[in-house]
Amino acid sequence: MHTFRAFRTFRGRVHVHGRSRASRGAPRALPACAAALTAGLLLPGVVAAAPATTPVPAADTGVPAADTEVPAAAPAGGARPAAGGVQSFPLLPLDAAPRAAGDPATTGQSEVPPGTRGLPATETRPFALLGVLWEDPAAEPPGTVRVMTRAVATGQWSAWQDLDPRPAHAPDADSAEAGDAGVRGGTAPLWTGFADAVRVRVVPHAGDPAPALPAGLRLELIDPGDGSGATPPATEPGPAAEHRERPAAADGRGAPRPPVTSRAGWGADGSLGGGDPVYTDSVKTVFVHHTAGSNAPTCAETPAVLRGIHRYHVQSQGWRDIGYNFLVDTCGTIYEGRAGGVAEPVRGAHTLGFNHNSMGVAVLGSHDATSPGPAVREALAALAAWKLGLYGGDPLGSRNRTSGGGTHPAGTTLRMENISGHRDGTATGCPGDGLYGDLPAVREAAARAQGR
Repeated sequence: MHTFRAFRTFRGRVHVHGRSRASRGAPRALPACAAALTAGLLLPGVVAAAPATTPVPAADTGVPAADTEVPAAAPAGGARPAAGGVQSFPLLPLDAAPRAAGDPATTGQSEVPPGTRGLPATETRPFALLGVLWEDPAAEPPGTVRVMTRAVATGQWSAWQDLDPRPAHAPDADSAEAGDAGVRGGTAPLWTGFADAVRVRVVPHAGDPAPALPAGLRLELIDPGDGSGATPPATEPGPAAEHRERPAAADGRGAPRPPVTSRAGWGADGSLGGGDPVYTDSVKTVFVHHTAGSNAPTCAETPAVLRGIHRYHVQSQGWRDIGYNFLVDTCGTIYEGRAGGVAEPVRGAHTLGFNHNSMGVAVLGSHDATSPGPAVREALAALAAWKLGLYGGDPLGSRNRTSGGGTHPAGTTLRMENISGHRDGTATGCPGDGLYGDLPAVREAAARAQGR
């Protein structure tokens, strides 16, 4: 329970996917001095202060209330919708925002760089995952996107965390999904754990003049819900999938199907998204990803993380479904991602330019510096051996792949391993050096599983 009672309450409008309604008792923008009291100095090595026990005078945040769009107030008693939800905030110019001494957003910086957009410290309904969006899905913000959040459990603020703004996870430009109305560009989502306040900065790269940021910048906050209020997803693929003829492995090699937790098992909301799954001809390449971010979820949190990513991809970015075909947590549990049948060559939205005839599997957490461990390697090997084996693929092999556009212009041919990292297809550090360094061992283990 927060003890601040003197914050100014904004009244504005709430946007709910194209609809607006009046908002009363909306989340509160925290004045800089209050944020400093709540968080202390938000730099590495400095401990955040405990929440204040006396009212803090309200202060002007520099953002006119009339221009601020905020979601409706949280339900009484802090209750959250069982099926989850989305809060959306426009990111407004911060150039003129006042900067109080000790303000964690400006400590160590003399001024807000020209052209910066963002959100001052603002209280919200609880959320656990976030991302920043913009209108043009092909655009890439020429700058840095940074956030800090306040944990519900401790009341302490995080340090600044960078979001990856590169459109490396997306439907291919030549796909019907990419042409759907409402598809938007966005950062990779960040799992924050449950938080109830947030601050955002989008800072353009230096220049004279500074490069323009893309239109329609806004912050999306995702409450994954508890899964109990979600519409149950279909348990079987549609008729098109049931009647597909899958070619037998050319050399008779294959591997058993590993255990896979279904979409129903992680509480996927079947009411999200639209359109039937799109099938390609085969699965020739397995692309390995990580979800990045410094807030590594526990294995017990995995279903909530998946529900959050699913909602962000569909409701926020406008995709038809979660982008990955499979996801793996750090305990080695494999989860079904995009719907359409786990044995089928379902076209995903995971490796821009190379989603055709491929499969995307994301390992939860950040693996930039360290390996995720043997449980993840074993799960990746078992999954890749089985799925490649269904279509005659050799885990130790490689093949030419033709880009559908993205980092590599459409028509560009690249030689890729049949088990590749996301970075092999586009300009990204994903899946992190630690996990990427595990891929040779994953290929060897997958080949053994196929009897090679």
